[in-house]
Amino acid sequence: MTETAVDITCNRKFRLTMFCGVILLLFSVSVAISVGAVSVPLHVVWGVLINKIAPDTALQTWSVGRESIVWEIRFPRALLASFVGAGLGIVGASLQAVTRNPLADPHLLGISSGGAFGAILALLHTGMFLGLLTVPLFAFLGALGATLLVLAVSRFASATSADRLILAGVAVSFIVMSLANILIFLGDPRATHIVVFWMLGGLGLAQWSQLLYPLSVLVICGAWLWVNAPNLNAMTIGDETATTLGIPVARFRLMIFVTGALITGVMVAFSGIIGFVGLMVPHIVRMLIGGDYMRVLPASALFGAIYLLWSDIIARTIMAPEDMPIGIVTGLIGGAFFVWLLRQRNT
Repeated sequence: MTETAVDITCNRKFRLTMFCGVILLLFSVSVAISVGAVSVPLHVVWGVLINKIAPDTALQTWSVGRESIVWEIRFPRALLASFVGAGLGIVGASLQAVTRNPLADPHLLGISSGGAFGAILALLHTGMFLGLLTVPLFAFLGALGATLLVLAVSRFASATSADRLILAGVAVSFIVMSLANILIFLGDPRATHIVVFWMLGGLGLAQWSQLLYPLSVLVICGAWLWVNAPNLNAMTIGDETATTLGIPVARFRLMIFVTGALITGVMVAFSGIIGFVGLMVPHIVRMLIGGDYMRVLPASALFGAIYLLWSDIIARTIMAPEDMPIGIVTGLIGGAFFVWLLRQRNT
């Protein structure tokens, strides 16, 4: 089979995978809106959404209460799950490229913990002095600070290998979470229940007025990463190869870390700590379509959204009518996947 034939086959496989993924995403959003303490039939879900987009298109046979549940509560939640899953998916894929470590993940590298630290600091101690921008800004600064601390620790400990970088990230994660616990201890006890949201992860605070922030960061940073997909491909081969291709390796790796911190920080600000999405999704994607980052990044965004939607569906139904924190579900699934991945690397 010639190189051109291989490319054609890969492109067909990629297009088919993305087409099936989009269909699955639409179905997942529909189910996510439908299930809950109050069940809403799928035809009502789509009727409400169609009427909101094009008024009076569908015959209204549902109550005002169900319309409010669909449009004001569950649809924003489903969109937030999609944005967060997509963002964490592309961050994980990018970090795995520049560190050449399949275990790289914003949660394991301490970036998510830094974002949670910044969000808790804003909520309990500084106040919302910048309005709705306060928590996302502090979450980004916390995530960026944790990222720089990981790089500093790895350099101080001469942890040049990819595996040791992960160990440095885990160490920083423990340190940052301890500092976050100190902030909680010193903060207002009456606000502790709010902080639990960031510690365990959840999507219950999704609102239309806030969705613009994660969407904007996802689109802008995702587009920048996709444009730099050829550089990510080169980084997976090795620093020497990337250097010979004219890539400023150290600066580019730092830019990826900063971009990852921005995406993760903003997502954490609205969803709390949700682990292992960035670890699992890129691996599954590469098994489906190969390792070209021109394809891996959009596919990781798509399947990251699908994965987090179904994690949220499980979290809302497994202990209904209680709303289990989504971080518990992703932690259980991701932990098992992490063990399997370790096993695969040793065989």
